[in-house]
Amino acid sequence: MDLTTNLGKLALKNPILVASGTFSHEYSQFYDLNLLGAIVTKTITPEPKIGNPPPRIYETKAGLLNSIGLQNPGVKHFLEKDIFEYKDLTTPLIISFSASSIKEFASVLQQLEQNDLIDGYEVNISCPNVENEGLAFGTDPVVVYNLIKNLSNKTNRELIVKLTPNVTDITSIAKAAEDAGATSISLINTLIGMAIDYKTGKSFIKQGIAGYSGPAIKPIALASVYKTAKKIKIPIIAMGGIASYQDVLEFIYAGATAIAIGTAQFANPILPIQIINDLSDYLQKKQININSIRAKVTCNL
Repeated sequence: MDLTTNLGKLALKNPILVASGTFSHEYSQFYDLNLLGAIVTKTITPEPKIGNPPPRIYETKAGLLNSIGLQNPGVKHFLEKDIFEYKDLTTPLIISFSASSIKEFASVLQQLEQNDLIDGYEVNISCPNVENEGLAFGTDPVVVYNLIKNLSNKTNRELIVKLTPNVTDITSIAKAAEDAGATSISLINTLIGMAIDYKTGKSFIKQGIAGYSGPAIKPIALASVYKTAKKIKIPIIAMGGIASYQDVLEFIYAGATAIAIGTAQFANPILPIQIINDLSDYLQKKQININSIRAKVTCNL
């Protein structure tokens, strides 16, 4: 079954991606990475980050709390060594990156622009902005507009903006990114969560507050995609609690163009490939073109 779709400036063989922070090249021991619609790397930053102290992961009844802290080797090391793990890739390679100021974001982008292996970028704007009293970039439409306008003027590659759900109106942030030159939107990033041991009163996460992902956030992610798809014209990459081809279809009905599999990979490393195969089988059986059902959800309001 034809699963091809277009994500901004990228042509995808299928709509299934892997989400930043949940994937690395080591997954190649389980399947051919070129079967994926695209690959999104773990977020890189201007300088190396050792991340937060453990414990920094805790599994809840309906999801996963994590406070990794963007542990990564930094952009220089990534470009000199890590990126070459993907040198034989034929599927699009999208590099996720973040920083703490517009100047730093621009610097990272300009360094990445020198590498021909890269097909696009995911701009992670969920991190603190030192120029705005530590508030996350993604919480202020004006800040988002200024950042993405700066970056969009420096590249002709796919420019994806990853949005945080921890805002009052996610659609206003998405619209600001679109107006500034983003070519697609990725949502949602993790929610804010916490877990406490009732016997001791201690937090299960060293930092206390953590990012929450997994099955429990799916309804929130669906609503975010549905609302955002009504406000913007550029494609949406949906993520949040997706673990089956049925989940994929729901998000496409809500308005998504592509789907990123995240936390569910930890329990089943080959899940993205299973979903691609199951999705193809279902669409073949029903004789449905995947692009024909996008944003066609019916609401009995």
